[in-house]
Amino acid sequence: MSPTATYENVPRPSPAGFILPDLVSDCHYPLFLSPHCYKVARASEQWLLQGARLVEPRVTKFMGLKAGELTAACYPDADEFHLRVCSDFMNWLFNMDDWLDEFDVTDTWGMRECCIGAFRDPINFQTDKLGGLMSKSFFGRFIQTGGPGCTERFIHTMDLFFIAVAKQADDRAKGRVPDLESYITVRRDTSGCKPCFALIEYAARIDLPDEVMSHPVIMAMEESTNDLVTWSNDIFSYNVEQSRHDTHNMIVVLMREQGLDLQGAVDYVGALCKGTIQRFEDNRAILPSWGEELDKQVAIYVQGLQNWIVGSLHWSFDSERYFGKEGLQVKKDRIIKLLPKRAL
Repeated sequence: MSPTATYENVPRPSPAGFILPDLVSDCHYPLFLSPHCYKVARASEQWLLQGARLVEPRVTKFMGLKAGELTAACYPDADEFHLRVCSDFMNWLFNMDDWLDEFDVTDTWGMRECCIGAFRDPINFQTDKLGGLMSKSFFGRFIQTGGPGCTERFIHTMDLFFIAVAKQADDRAKGRVPDLESYITVRRDTSGCKPCFALIEYAARIDLPDEVMSHPVIMAMEESTNDLVTWSNDIFSYNVEQSRHDTHNMIVVLMREQGLDLQGAVDYVGALCKGTIQRFEDNRAILPSWGEELDKQVAIYVQGLQNWIVGSLHWSFDSERYFGKEGLQVKKDRIIKLLPKRAL
């Protein structure tokens, strides 16, 4: 806002809440949705409900997640088979994230061993853990068409996810709130975005060489996408997380480290989110060329990252995970009323 702008029409926070930054308006990318969206989303939900053996109230909570709709926005050009694998993974990942919130470090390492084993050999790996059995199910289908490069990238980044979540569990157990730099590093892995980026290749039936995927410009675009998805998620999920005393959130880190009040921390993260889109565009402008054929594939991958930016923003209000059934109203007025804290 310019120094001469009027504040008359700007919503102001109350002590019992805060105002969301207008992240959707900051993002001008078009939103696409797969024509297979609802068929695949509903089938994938049933797969997860059966595989995870969810019971109430988790069933109702899960049905409000709408991870299939997120998948359809992030991989809109995938055919039905590949979209279904991506959707099953997305449902599995959200459910895994919920499970791991309740795990200590030892249990997290156990789940890591099980799931990574299933990814390494989904056909022959033996396990009785539900997380591992579901891993075998969707990854057994993934490897039918996934190229060796994106397959290895998926497994490696899932391993980074489990390692980072174990670090988060250790911090939670010891009541530690990390400094901002440490938090950002860990959060880029706990977000689960990195394996989702490997699925861009999988869904498009491409397999980019390491010389492309290790290029600093590509890595910078991935990082800016990860940061936008992750940091915006910290804003959207803050209310639910503060009600359950969860401190693994950028807003909490900023309030602790920089002495900001709640609205100040939210605005700070919002400004950082806006900056991630500029970073993405700055790097898009200096993409090198690897030759006509590879450049076409790189363009598909970059479009996939862009789809993740815009798709995740809009889905956050369509899902009931962060704002319950008030998502569309919150998207409009951006007013958040703080939930009461749960008894410890």
